[in-house]
Amino acid sequence: MTDPVRPFPHMSLDDFEEYLADRPENERWELLGGRVVKMMVGARWEHNRITQNIAVAMTNDFRRRGSPCRTFTETFFVKDREIELAALPDVMVVCHPLAPGETAITDPTVLVEVMSPGSEARDRLEKWQLYQQLPSLAHYVLVARDKCYVEAFDRPNGDWSGLRLLDSADAELSLPAIEFSMPLSEVYRDVLDLTG
Repeated sequence: MTDPVRPFPHMSLDDFEEYLADRPENERWELLGGRVVKMMVGARWEHNRITQNIAVAMTNDFRRRGSPCRTFTETFFVKDREIELAALPDVMVVCHPLAPGETAITDPTVLVEVMSPGSEARDRLEKWQLYQQLPSLAHYVLVARDKCYVEAFDRPNGDWSGLRLLDSADAELSLPAIEFSMPLSEVYRDVLDLTG
């Protein structure tokens, strides 16, 4: 279960699920390529507000249009056994019905991570390396917490050839796979003053 060469626990998804059963409820853990990572509990309010801004805008848009897509935030796993992944993205979009009692998604269409200085390297490198192996994923979005800056990775033709850098209040975060867009002024509403 633990590889003595690595300085961190390493386990399969099955072992990780067993491991979680024995953890206190107030702890959050992820499995990233087999590496067990303890997550911070209680993020800064800015992180939560940005996550809510995006998720609420998406949910409202999906409902208005009658889209089958749904959003999930921070407490619902995306899992993949082959790459030993069990992650808790800040915002996740799935565009098909879920079976009653589902506890994880295996085929997200969009994943969003809000980056803090402490999570940026993991979101940008480790998670991105794993997320791009998910066949269903069409967009991966990195949102800076402390400044107006968004990176949107797109898979327009089956490969990850699209990258958009957005850094102004009137820039539009558009996600064609789910027919959704929102200006960065709304992403950062009540968090950053983007009027100047």
